This record gives sequence, structure tokens and C-alpha cells, in this order.
Amino acid sequence: MNTISRKSTLATALSLGLLASGFASAADAGPYLFGDWNGERTRLAEQGVSFDFGYTSELAHNSAGGTRELGRYSDQWVLGSRLDLGKLWGWQGATFKATVTNRNGKNLSTDAGLGTFQQVQEVYGRGQTWRLTDFHLEQALLDGRLVLKAGRMGIGADFAGFSCDFQNLTFCGSQPGNLVGSYWANWPVSVWAGVARLNTSRESYLQLGVYQVNPRYLDDGYAVRKGLHPNNPHGTTGALIPVEFGWQPQSGLYRGLPGSYKVGAWYNTSDGDDVALDALRRPLVAGSADALRRDGAYGVYVNLEQQVTGSAGGRGATVFLNATQADKFTAAIDRQVAIGMEYKGVFDRQRDMIGVALGATHANGRRARARALRRDEAAQPQATAAIAHGYEYAAEVFYSWSPLPSVSIRPNLQYVKHPGASTWHHDAVVLGLKTAVAF
Repeated sequence: MNTISRKSTLATALSLGLLASGFASAADAGPYLFGDWNGERTRLAEQGVSFDFGYTSELAHNSAGGTRELGRYSDQWVLGSRLDLGKLWGWQGATFKATVTNRNGKNLSTDAGLGTFQQVQEVYGRGQTWRLTDFHLEQALLDGRLVLKAGRMGIGADFAGFSCDFQNLTFCGSQPGNLVGSYWANWPVSVWAGVARLNTSRESYLQLGVYQVNPRYLDDGYAVRKGLHPNNPHGTTGALIPVEFGWQPQSGLYRGLPGSYKVGAWYNTSDGDDVALDALRRPLVAGSADALRRDGAYGVYVNLEQQVTGSAGGRGATVFLNATQADKFTAAIDRQVAIGMEYKGVFDRQRDMIGVALGATHANGRRARARALRRDEAAQPQATAAIAHGYEYAAEVFYSWSPLPSVSIRPNLQYVKHPGASTWHHDAVVLGLKTAVAF
């Protein structure tokens, strides 16, 4: 495929070679493709040192939609370590985590002109470069009832957290970051932060976070230029303060099967531009004053997951619902809802899985009405059609095959209706392949 860079091709060849070597040692590889390093990995873990080495690649090809038919490839490498400071130094209840990531490749949503709000390759974005993704200390107190974290971390690691089994971004990761990504930093971005979590019972918790808001951390160009540069850049505009209550019953709620129920809210102390009004509180049209500055931004979310069939934590179906609403004053896309189901243990294969999901991402109606008032657009039907209003709808189905515990190969089919919530773009059909390897 002539659209795949040499670097991506080499990465693909390397991953296939590693996969082949993994098959050769499938009997003793366990959860890692490279096995237990002759028992050294287990010995290190017993002493307090564990590792997280992984690789994810995503191929995508649009058979319909966009301005041209293309294939694109993107990938991510993860190099991480976790230190149990109690085992290492006798510092009881303390752990330290450090992770760096590297992303490469190209984005089908942009290159093929799909016009989607949400990327069809979730692993692409936030700069195709090295990033410091984790660098934080965690301390458990009061017999584990209170947990404090401080350092560099992403918001989605603790708030509105969700898995990334699907390839379309609508169904991947912490949902608020899909709407207000200008200040909500999901993986692989990290910012300086502190989090306090109170475990109110064995199955419930209440937590509060304070995260630095600095647009430079979210600037792809800055990330490419600076990479893993340790200095804290200038430009902090405020703090993002999320709060979340979670209930994670392991049995008893539905047929004795585990579930997870989270509700949360956030407030960003940074000023933001109103999407519809100018500084004189008139419609924000061409030639008007600058946008009205708003004091802060906010939103709410819910994450619900419940296993409904099978055995607890094993084979069976799990359903989910994610819903997020951002404020209508500062968010250009202000709402997202996703529902879906995953079934583990397909065809009597414990590690295989099927996933199905439907989602909708909403364009802020206030912004759409303001843009429709622009005289230069009102006189041009084509430009008027390009105004985002209503919903972008996305659907995805995948089958995940795991020949080894350390490898998943996940072909998927995506359909996006009303990309960008406008009639300007044709509906898109995307064929994808997501591969993940744990080393």
C-alpha cells in the first residue's frame, strides 16, 4: 500500500515477526509475548518492579465516504514501569509509575476527507511523537481507604475511565475528552495534577482531582518539537476540577455478576470563548467584535457497565452506556452518547470477543445558528450545508481473535452517518484492523 510510510511498514514487519516468535513459544509465553524472561520478570515483580511494554496498530480503509478512497496506518508503542516502594524501600502503601509513549502514522479521517468529529483510528492524535504519559506517585492511607496521587498524569486514567476495545474514538476512552479535548487531557497526554480518592466502602468511592490546564501540552506541534522535554511550559490558564462517585458491585446487583456505575461532573476555571455571542452579546457573525469571554466551562457524565450473562468476570455479555453533556456556551460539540455490548468467549474460545456499539455526537445548536447568520455563508448554499448541526452517528462491530493471551487481532467495520453533523460530507464506511501485543 503506497500510503503507508516506511517507518510504519517496518513497524508492521517487526510486529509480525514478534507474533511469529510468540506462536513458537505459545506454551510458556503466558500473558506476555516474550514470556517470563526465564523467571526474571516474576522475580522482579516480587521485589516490587513490574513492566508494561505494548504495541497497538490500527489500519483503516474507507470503501465509501470522503473525498477519495485511501488506506491509512497508525500505531503506538508503550514503555512503562511500576515500582512498589513498600517492597523496594519499606515505604508502605506507596507506588510510583512512569510511562512513555510513541505514536506514528497517518489519519484516515483527515487524509480521506471523511469530515468526522470522531476519528476512525483512535490511536492517532496528540502528536506523532514521544510523550511522557505517566510520572506520578500514589500513596494509600488509612488501610487503603484514602488514596492520594500526585505528578504527571492524564485525566481519563481516573475520571470517566472506559476501555479502548473499539477502533472508533466514539467508543474509546474517557468520553469528555472527545468533546472538550482543548482542556480535558486523555491518554497519551499528561499534565501536572493531584487526585484524592476516598473508598467509602469495598464497592464504592468518591474522588476529586485538580489538573493543570495548559494548551501547550495539548498542542501537537509543541509536542513534536519538544517531545520528552522535562520543563513545564509557560501558558497555564487555570485548573480542571472533576469529581466522580463510583459504585462497582462485584455481585448481587444482577444475577450476581459484576458491574460499574459512575457519575461525575467537572469545572474548568479557565476563561473560554462563547461559541455564539460576541463581546457585545450580539450574534457572533462575520465582521463582529471578538467572541464573548466566559468565566469557566463545565459538564457532566455517566458511565454504566454491567455483565448480564455468563460467569462473573469470565465468558458472557457485558453492556455499557456512556453519556456526556458539556456546557452550551463554550463547547462546539456539546454532547455524546454511546451504547454497546461486548461478548467474551465466542465459539468456546475464552479470549475471543465480539463487540457492537452505536453512538451519537452532537454539534452545539447555538454555534450552528450563529454560523448560519453569517452573510457570506447565507448567500452560498454549499457553505450553508457545511454548517454542523444535529448529530454525527457512528456504529462499529468487531471480532477479536486472540491466538495467544498476549495478542489480539481485531478486524472491524465502521459506519458513520452525517459525518461532522452536516450534509456536506457523504456517509462513510470504513474497514479497520486493530492489533495489540503485550510484550
